[in-house]
Order: sequence, then structure tokens, then C-alpha cells
Amino acid sequence: MIEQPALHLGPWQVLDILAVAAILYQLYRLTRGTAAIRIFLGILAIYLVYQIVDALQMRMLAEVLGQFIGVGVIALLIVFQQELRQFLLLIGNRQLLNGAPPWVQAIFGRTHAPSDQDATWEALRDGLEECRKRGLGALLVLKRDADPGNAATGKRSLDAQVSSGLIVALFEKASPLHDGAACIERDRITWAGGILPVTGRIDLPAQYGTRHRAALGISEQTDAVALVLSEETGTYSLAKEGRITSRMDGATLVERLREAMSNG
Repeated sequence: MIEQPALHLGPWQVLDILAVAAILYQLYRLTRGTAAIRIFLGILAIYLVYQIVDALQMRMLAEVLGQFIGVGVIALLIVFQQELRQFLLLIGNRQLLNGAPPWVQAIFGRTHAPSDQDATWEALRDGLEECRKRGLGALLVLKRDADPGNAATGKRSLDAQVSSGLIVALFEKASPLHDGAACIERDRITWAGGILPVTGRIDLPAQYGTRHRAALGISEQTDAVALVLSEETGTYSLAKEGRITSRMDGATLVERLREAMSNG
């Protein structure tokens, strides 16, 4: 009987296992709630079976599964195109630079919100509160590092100071731009009437309409923060990095915006 060598787990082997586990968890988190999760779990199951039959020296079955996995890499790049994009965005996320020296952050284009940004948030809140009183909905994209305009279509270029009156004018039902999103960069509205990509998630609550799905979609494809005023409930939602926080009121909106736009 041939003795199998004892399994040795050194620090590098433990680090290897933890790294693979972290990557798999992030991939699962990105695909959770979408149709892609079933494909991801199916491929993971095939890979685990391949490892088992290879360890048991079942050469023919291992060869078949190995060929399937090898050819399947190209198919994965097509099927998981959106998820891979999100994963790469996660790797380059601002949070990975927390604590880095300012010159390192500058190299990677990391910016800091101006200290007087609260004046812009207050004007935005006042405008949205007026929209809420009038029963209007709204969708705004707050730019951080990446340009969300690259993912929006049909937008109209603007260059205007953020003011409560302008916010109301943009989202009045008589406005030709009210169905689209407006983008805020620092204290300026740079474009309006943009059509945003909607999320592919299938686990969202039924009360989430097109604006909420578009807010999630732009937060999945860029590092922007999306703000939604619900026309039905009159409450606010913030989407960031593919996650959405709902049922906020105007009293805490400025504080939530400050937190969402911070580098943390």
C-alpha cells in the first residue's frame, strides 16, 4: 500500500486558501440576486468535481472535465462580462486606498470632497423637499472619481450652480428632462435627462421602480452615488457600490450624503 504524503499547511498555503476564499466570496456577492448566480454555482460545482476526480486519478473523467473548464473560460468572459466589470471596479475601489499617503492617492486619482460641500447638499435637499411636496420623483447621480456620463445616454449638457429652484425645474413633469437623471459634480449640475443602465438583479422588492433600478445600475458600473426621490412614497434612497439604502427622510439627507460621498 502506497502511503500518501501528509498534508502540510504552512503560512503560504493558508494565505493561498484565504485569498481564493476571498475572491470567491466577492464573486458571489456581485452575482447574488442575479440570474448569473446559478451559472456561477454550477461552474463552481463542476470545478469541485474536477478536483475530486483528479485527486482520485480518474483520468478519463478528469480529462473531459478539464477540457470543458478550459473552453468554458471564454464563455465565462462573455456570460459574466458585467460581473467581471464590477469585480475589477471593486479591486480599484477607493476604499482600498484608505490610509495611503496623499501622494499615493493622488497617483490613483483619488479626490476629496470639498469642505464646503454641505452648502450644495442643503440646496439639493431643499429642492428635493419641494419636489416631494409636489408629488414629483427625482434621480440624481453624484460624481466621485469615475465619470458616470460614460454610462448614460441621451443626456443634455448643462453647467449650472446647484440650487433648489433648478432642481425643482428639472424634475417638474412639464420639463422634457424630468424622466432622466441629472448629474452633480461638486457644486455644479453638469448634465440632465440622462438614461442610466438598469441593474440586472432579480431579488429587488416590488416597490422598486425604474429609478431605483437605474440608481443601482449606475452604482454597479461606476463609483458614483445615486440619489432617488420616490414619486410614490416621497422617501429617499441612496445607491452606492451596488447596494441601496432606502426609506430615508429629508431630516437626515445631508448627513447621509456627506457619509456616502466621503472616501470611506
